[in-house]
Amino acid sequence: MDTRGVLGVPEEPVELRRKIRQLLEDRPSEGERLVEEGDFLADYLWRHWGARLGAVGMDRERFGRIVRGYAPEVRLWVFGEHVWEHCASGLAGRVLRRIPPEARSSLKRTEAEEVCR
Repeated sequence: MDTRGVLGVPEEPVELRRKIRQLLEDRPSEGERLVEEGDFLADYLWRHWGARLGAVGMDRERFGRIVRGYAPEVRLWVFGEHVWEHCASGLAGRVLRRIPPEARSSLKRTEAEEVCR
């Protein structure tokens, strides 16, 4: 399944990434805690994906747990080892795999949504 065509990959939160990386460099334990908790990224992505995910029964809390489980990949993105597209589309795939297949089909983009991308 092409996750970019279902949830889409929002614009990279460059400033957010910069702040987290700086925190990891200046205060590693605090920065590491934020990456492990994942809320900084979950909040950003929920603003983009939340309405669609909520419509198929995923709430913000469950979404946050999935993002927390993706912390190693998020860390690689923060340090520039992975590009945003890889990080976001990989996380989207992980999220979609946790939605029942019958609900997942309702997430497919409509033709109008594709044209407006």
